[in-house]
Amino acid sequence: MTATVVESARRPGLALGVLAGAFALDVSGLGVLNAALPSVGERFDLGETTLQWVMTAYAVTFAGFLLVGGRLADVLGRRRVFEVGVALFTVSALVGAVAPNTVTLLGARAVQGIGAALSGPAALGLLTALFPVGPARNRAISVYTAVGAVSFSGGVLLGGVLTQFFGWRSVLWFSVLIGVGVLAATRVGLPDGAGHRGRLDLPGAITGTLGLTLLVVGVSSSGATAWTVLAAAAVSLVLFVVREHRTADPVLPLGLFRIASVRDASLSAFLQYTGSIGMLFFAPLYLQGMLHYSPSESGLALVPMSLAVFLTANFVTGRLLATYSPRTLMAVGLVLIGVGTGLWLGTPQDGNYVLHVLPGLVVSGIGQGLNFPSMTTAGLSGVPEQQHAVAGAVNVVTQQIGASAGVAVMVLVAGTSSDQLGGYHLAYVTAAVACVLGAAVIAVRRKA
Repeated sequence: MTATVVESARRPGLALGVLAGAFALDVSGLGVLNAALPSVGERFDLGETTLQWVMTAYAVTFAGFLLVGGRLADVLGRRRVFEVGVALFTVSALVGAVAPNTVTLLGARAVQGIGAALSGPAALGLLTALFPVGPARNRAISVYTAVGAVSFSGGVLLGGVLTQFFGWRSVLWFSVLIGVGVLAATRVGLPDGAGHRGRLDLPGAITGTLGLTLLVVGVSSSGATAWTVLAAAAVSLVLFVVREHRTADPVLPLGLFRIASVRDASLSAFLQYTGSIGMLFFAPLYLQGMLHYSPSESGLALVPMSLAVFLTANFVTGRLLATYSPRTLMAVGLVLIGVGTGLWLGTPQDGNYVLHVLPGLVVSGIGQGLNFPSMTTAGLSGVPEQQHAVAGAVNVVTQQIGASAGVAVMVLVAGTSSDQLGGYHLAYVTAAVACVLGAAVIAVRRKA
């Protein structure tokens, strides 16, 4: 054991802080520029179609490169890949902060997503290496996921405040400062360690990354273009699966999906993000469009959900995992997410925040706080230690696909109604039913 490993073992709080800080960077990167989009559009004279790619460029590469990031972490060494990922994220944020034109900004956002895809799986692999199975790991995962779970909505709120007082570039400068801080603490806070024997399967990496990237682009698009992209994604993913069956060093060991807990965790991750990101998508449309909230007011209105997630994940779920199985808590969590989303069926045209909006946010937040640590724990249960990074990547991939596909389906369903508010309600029903049905599947399946 190296001196770095020993020192890290003595300071688990510092190590957990470094990993959680990097996770917060990765997740908040999806939404931190959301409130700044109007200012970005005004600065570069962008239409809505182009402007959405300021967000989408990050999401596409983040999801597309996750499996490769997980495999590289397992093969090359987790701290090494973690450092490269955080450094890439930070440098790209710096480039975006000084971007003179649209192309530079979009390119920087895309590279930021790649950095997050490298650091995220490596961080989860490091966490499981630092904290042994049992209460210590349950507690660490609860803290880690609590930070991650609130980072998206927290990023949206922070981005709004920074943009309002310091301009949109300050949002990216803030990411630079946090990234530098995480890198500075990495050497003393995280253990070193060599990777495991193996190599990166280049054909599998290319087809898998291309397939996932096209899948996220396809579900984020519309019309004939979406179907063309989705068809190309299907072809790439089929080639990827065929390749993974034949190679001795797969990017994604398909045997992972023979583990029941991994399948449950993947379903749970997909449905949580379908429900929660769907709520966050429609929330500003309802709050600003019908209740006439300002952008900053609508951001503040979502804070109770973030608090419910953080408090539940940090102070409740870790203790419950000592008594109840992750499968039980995932099922309960999904039911609560479904109920919380369903409560928004009572939102009227001139609704009251406390009566019509707040209860759904709090119930959904409690469900997310139960589900997030539980699905993370389940996604690693029964998985060989040398595959923890790629198993973590699988869980995050399903989260991102759930967010993209879930919002796309909810928007499609909402569009079937001639009444705008009625369309929102149809979308809520769709997400709520999906979450409850998913909970039932997880609850009744037999342990494999």
